[in-house]
Amino acid sequence: MHRASFFALTALATAALASARPAFAQTAPPDSQLTQALLTEIRQLRQDLQTTAITIQRVQIVMYRLQAAATLMSRATQRLDDARAKCSQAQSQRKMMATQIEQSEEKLRNTQTPPERKGLEDMIPRLKANLDMWTNEEQQCQSKQADAEAQFRSEQARVNEMQDQLDKLDRALDSYGRK
Repeated sequence: MHRASFFALTALATAALASARPAFAQTAPPDSQLTQALLTEIRQLRQDLQTTAITIQRVQIVMYRLQAAATLMSRATQRLDDARAKCSQAQSQRKMMATQIEQSEEKLRNTQTPPERKGLEDMIPRLKANLDMWTNEEQQCQSKQADAEAQFRSEQARVNEMQDQLDKLDRALDSYGRK
């Protein structure tokens, strides 16, 4: 019985060793092509991430510039609107003074009573002084309006330039995303 169990034990050990040897011998040889392909893919992904990070930073810079330009544009628009309103007011006042002078001179020509005549003669120089003041105000206002319009156009050009840069970045990102 010892022999039968010894024989069975030996047979099992031999079978185990025989099946174990091929397992030890079957260690996978290094697949250098697969390893190189993986390394190349990892390097490409790293480069893509760096490119994306740089692109995001550029977009943020352009967006900040656009926001600053929009703020300046808003201020330029406000200045232009204010200048136009002041010019409109000065022009209206000048026209009103000119009309009052014409009416007063017409009354002076048609007035016969000395007290009324004296009042009109005293009032006409004051009206003419006011007319001169509003004429000067209108001229100064037109100069300020021209400056405000130039600044507005300059700021508008900056905003347009920023929008063009954003469009270029958008197209670049779009083409990059399609790859």
